[in-house]
Amino acid sequence: MIANGLPAWRSVLAVVAHPDDESFGLGAILSTFAERGAELAVLSLTRGEASTLQGVAGDLGEIRAGELAAAAKALGVSTVELLHYPDGHLADKSSDELAIPTIALAERVSAQGLLVFDPTGVTGHPDHRQATAAATAVARKLALPTLGWTLPDTVADILNREYGMSFIGHGLADIDLVVPVDRSRQNQAVCLHASQALPTSALWRRLELLGPFEYLRWLHA
Repeated sequence: MIANGLPAWRSVLAVVAHPDDESFGLGAILSTFAERGAELAVLSLTRGEASTLQGVAGDLGEIRAGELAAAAKALGVSTVELLHYPDGHLADKSSDELAIPTIALAERVSAQGLLVFDPTGVTGHPDHRQATAAATAVARKLALPTLGWTLPDTVADILNREYGMSFIGHGLADIDLVVPVDRSRQNQAVCLHASQALPTSALWRRLELLGPFEYLRWLHA
């Protein structure tokens, strides 16, 4: 493990499964990149229409598209692309198929690096895992360095015990970067996902446990 800053990428592409993953999971890292002058792009493979949370009334796919646009702006993201793969069924699509639009966006924004969830999906969600599989396929094809956001196993264990969830963490020996972060913009972005940021969410406890640090692993370097 290295207590270290982020790489000096001038253009970063975050590849996620759902609107809100860019904020709930990657928000503090993205805003840190933005504050260092990087151009940011986010690709969400689904519209998040299958979520069981609905803190506001209306068509969830449309609501979450609007929430993503607003949250991305708060984080300093200049390019957002929202695809229509079925929420909850990304695992039915091959990583090669999902890689096609990812490559197109990476080339369009001249990405110097990719930011994704850990291959475990962090929460264990199959969509998260498949989004990362697609991104790592792109990383190999385009020779792009790729960072995976993860949790220390101590934090994952506390969340699982308190909430009965399935977070998957890593020991510190398997974590490559520990990055100091300011969560102000992340908190603002999370609150803009009003349909998902419910007060009882384990999200808030996770942010409390992580404090002013985020943890990353090199998936492709």
